[in-house]
Amino acid sequence: MKKDYYEILEVEKTANAAEIKKAYRKQALKYHPDKNPGDKDAEEKFKLAAEAYEVLSDDTKRAQYDRFGHAAFEGAGGGYHSSMEDIFSHFGDIFGGHFSGFSGFGGFGGGSQTRLRGENLRVRLKVTLEDIVKGAEKKIKVKRKVKAEGVTYKTCPSCNGSGQVVRQMQTMLGMMQTSAPCSSCQGSGQIIENRPPESDSQGLKIFEETISVKIPAGVMDGVQLKVSGKGNEAMGKNSIAGDLLVLIEEQEHETLKREGENLHYDLYISFPEAVLGASKEIETVTGKVRFKLDEGVQSGKILRLKGKGVPSLNGYGTGDLIIHVNVWTPKNLTEKQKEFFREMRDNENFTPKVEKTDKSFFEKVKDMFS
Repeated sequence: MKKDYYEILEVEKTANAAEIKKAYRKQALKYHPDKNPGDKDAEEKFKLAAEAYEVLSDDTKRAQYDRFGHAAFEGAGGGYHSSMEDIFSHFGDIFGGHFSGFSGFGGFGGGSQTRLRGENLRVRLKVTLEDIVKGAEKKIKVKRKVKAEGVTYKTCPSCNGSGQVVRQMQTMLGMMQTSAPCSSCQGSGQIIENRPPESDSQGLKIFEETISVKIPAGVMDGVQLKVSGKGNEAMGKNSIAGDLLVLIEEQEHETLKREGENLHYDLYISFPEAVLGASKEIETVTGKVRFKLDEGVQSGKILRLKGKGVPSLNGYGTGDLIIHVNVWTPKNLTEKQKEFFREMRDNENFTPKVEKTDKSFFEKVKDMFS
């Protein structure tokens, strides 16, 4: 089981953005490979800290993590930094604009090529209750930017392929040297050498691709799944493609209503069924279920079928199917039928007798949500 992100950064769940950033900086410096050469354990902790920061520093991802845990990002081939270079590409936000790593991975403050990253793509995906209960795999068509066939790149003449422009300036403390990403190549160290006619200024073209998205059982409306590397590509030989972000939209079921991991079903029965009892069968997303109604069943009674609801997204069991019994009162009776009920109006058997074991409406609602 993966370790909790808050524990990795050693912060409370109530920590604000500044506290999370400070905690990540501390972990990154402590476990950096240059400070721990050959230490695989330190390298792993370094990567985990970067993964934790990527989630907790993003308000949307953090909200999903707080609600669903690691399962919120495991449904579509999720995961985070694939290499050390990917991790260092985010360091500018933590250590300053021209810090990209340490000496062994690009230089501490000395500047290095930036691996350009393509834009993320966002799509909405409608899923049924059946998909949510059973889990599913959906194929969607996405138009994304990819490198055109035949495009080539060459070393940027402005920075000689370093990706950085070094400037010297005189200050009150003496001569200072700073570096900034090259404006000609956006820090990649490369510019286009040959651009196919169907491509844009970055050597990219629109390509329609069919992508498979795994829908984890128990997913909820509003959850965002990630398919790594299926967003837009970026220019350059060593660029990184963005991600495809899939926003789940849950479609309403015809007869079942979802409430968290439980499903609700309104069952309407006749007077004779309420009086005599009945065997009933209803269709659910996992098949038919049969149950028995006792003689004298009351309108408003709640039946709970264990394990017939929605699986937990975190893998902690399955919810229940809650059946609400409603006795249907006929509006159009024949004169003979009406005469029967007139005769029974004052009959002792038809006089309401509320027993102590009969729960009130509010007690039933309380039991339903407990």
